[in-house]
Amino acid sequence: MDQIRKQRFFEVDALRGIAIIMMVIFHFIFTIDYFGIHEFDMHSGILLVIGRSAAILFLFLVGVSLTLSYSRAKISSDGTQGQFTHYLKRGAGIFGWGMVITVVTATLLEHGTIYFGILHLIGVSIILSYPLLKYRNKNLHLGLSFLFAGVIMKGAYANYPWLLFLGVKPYGFYSLDYVPLIPWFGVVLLGIFTGNSLYPDYRRNFYMCDCEGNAAVKLLEYLGKKSLLIYLVHQPVIVGILFLFISI
Repeated sequence: MDQIRKQRFFEVDALRGIAIIMMVIFHFIFTIDYFGIHEFDMHSGILLVIGRSAAILFLFLVGVSLTLSYSRAKISSDGTQGQFTHYLKRGAGIFGWGMVITVVTATLLEHGTIYFGILHLIGVSIILSYPLLKYRNKNLHLGLSFLFAGVIMKGAYANYPWLLFLGVKPYGFYSLDYVPLIPWFGVVLLGIFTGNSLYPDYRRNFYMCDCEGNAAVKLLEYLGKKSLLIYLVHQPVIVGILFLFISI
């Protein structure tokens, strides 16, 4: 049982490492554009693809990782008893970091405050996903429904901000990072479907290359394991580097 607790699937961490690299690249270029150092079109082309791909991959892997932790607990001696408390604390903690980002951006930026960004969504998704972790196909159907609802609600606006977390924006709303439940929770649900399909009972049911010892893969694994820390510190580091570059 101890071996099961310690076992990780390197490909999941490596994919998360790829996502964090794409995110840092996107935010670095975005920050250059935001401060007017050089102008980039962040809303089309390769930069849009990088930014969206990083977000999609992150959220998808949240779903996969939730199924892995759930199935690992299910086959361990402790079972899933107390797991909801674990997910509640984990989700609340990540949501709390999202609120820290809300306070920082509201304090330091003239406009673009992050009210419901990717950390807010991940935190809420971890909690909302718990009743669904034992299912497979239900998550596929529900996930596709969220994505379809996102298409319908793309132009949804209101005179109040209370439904911002769902995807209903107040008129004139602008945020540097806005990732509402509709449609983005659907990506997490598709990750849960995939995790339950590819890793039933905490076992890989597909062929994977024996490349865990590869230096590049190990680096991606490491970055994936430290993804939350990197997310929290990378933006201040980028800003500091750019200010240092400007002042030279």
